[in-house]
Amino acid sequence: MSRLVRVRHLGLVSYSAGLAAQRAALSAHQAALAAGGPAPHELLLLEHTPVYTVGRRQQGADTAAEEARLRRLGAEFERTGRGGLITFHGPGQLVAYPMLNLRQLGVPGPRRYVCLLEQAIINVCGQLGVPAATSPHTGVWVGDNKVCALGIHLTQRVLSSHGLALNCSVDLDWFRHIVPCGIADKFVTSLTAELGRPVAVAEAAPLVADALAARLGCRLVWEDGDRRASDVSAAQPITAE
Repeated sequence: MSRLVRVRHLGLVSYSAGLAAQRAALSAHQAALAAGGPAPHELLLLEHTPVYTVGRRQQGADTAAEEARLRRLGAEFERTGRGGLITFHGPGQLVAYPMLNLRQLGVPGPRRYVCLLEQAIINVCGQLGVPAATSPHTGVWVGDNKVCALGIHLTQRVLSSHGLALNCSVDLDWFRHIVPCGIADKFVTSLTAELGRPVAVAEAAPLVADALAARLGCRLVWEDGDRRASDVSAAQPITAE
């Protein structure tokens, strides 16, 4: 039973490109299982170009006007298969898509998996000096502000996709155009805002990968042996209009 997780840096990509990478990883895993061979686990680390996404709980005709409004800001708008409500992804936010066979890794179900992801991010925040915690709402919080959003999807309740989005240095003004995750009396924060210094995705990415591996009891295999994530957002920040 494989406990190796291949880590891939995708850089700054569109939401559709990230989704295609997830589908390819899931297909490879399913094909390996069907052939009776070792099935690879993958961890995709990336940043998205500006995009608002809605989960399964927030899809219908009433989102059409909202979609048009948000697209006018210069962001894309995507309906997704993850759980949760509306959120934003953009440069300066580390997105991690763990493509895992939870049964092989001994994770008993979706609730335990979400808790595992939350605790991994809390550990990362602690390493950086940010006192984060869980709350009655999903995700990782610093007081009343969410620093990391979670939204997962399980195929046949076993193969995980989607994942988490950790705000490193993302422009928080993008979130002011929505009610993030549908929670009206809360807002968002970032590692940069909390620490008063720039925290690049490149700094957080290896910490997140290591924390996830520790929680899962896995060994990481870094693509090309490179533990560094490209700081693609530093070259030209994209801001909300």
